[in-house]
Amino acid sequence: MVTVAVLLLPGLGLLLFTMTYLEDRLFGDPGPPRHARRRHLRLLPGGRDHRSPGPRPEPGEAHA
Repeated sequence: MVTVAVLLLPGLGLLLFTMTYLEDRLFGDPGPPRHARRRHLRLLPGGRDHRSPGPRPEPGEAHA
């Protein structure tokens, strides 16, 4: 009986490890979506330059 228990022990350990891995993988938190990138904001060309001097005028003051 001890021999059978010793022979079954590695198989049961492998089964426990496999079930734990699959359970974590199936019921774990999902990762970030594939389309979510670090730099997801794409600005249009021709916007305000970083080196432009002074504050930007208000829309009502631009034509006054």
